[in-house]
Amino acid sequence: MKTTQYFSLALCLLSLNACHLFKKESAQQTSDDMKQTNVITDRKWKLVELQGQPVADKINGKEPFILLQKKDNRYSASGGCNGMGGTFTLQDHGRIKFSQPISTMMACENMDIEHGLSQALITADNYSLNGDDLSLNKARMAPLARFKAVK
Repeated sequence: MKTTQYFSLALCLLSLNACHLFKKESAQQTSDDMKQTNVITDRKWKLVELQGQPVADKINGKEPFILLQKKDNRYSASGGCNGMGGTFTLQDHGRIKFSQPISTMMACENMDIEHGLSQALITADNYSLNGDDLSLNKARMAPLARFKAVK
């Protein structure tokens, strides 16, 4: 009889512990999902607005974007003509700093978005994130550039 009671007690304890483990994993998974939506790195961001003006889906046949790579703190971007890139630094409280972009030197019909994006990167000192919307800002002024996450 005692063996059966010990066995039942052990089984109950194992069951309770297993429930606790699954609950922890589920909470961890939710936490990871939340972090993913709060991350600006290793996601491609499509440029949708520059200096308060909407940006077309394609400029010179190319989609304007930025990609911030966490591994080596490098960014790549395009304003619809040339590829550009450099380094960036993230700091506390949404602070960000971009190096001067290095760019290919092709001439395209429409260079306004490219020049504006390059200027926005140099000027930006902070970012804000709201779901799938990323804004690059200077101080507390209106956003310099707004992006949508590419899914």
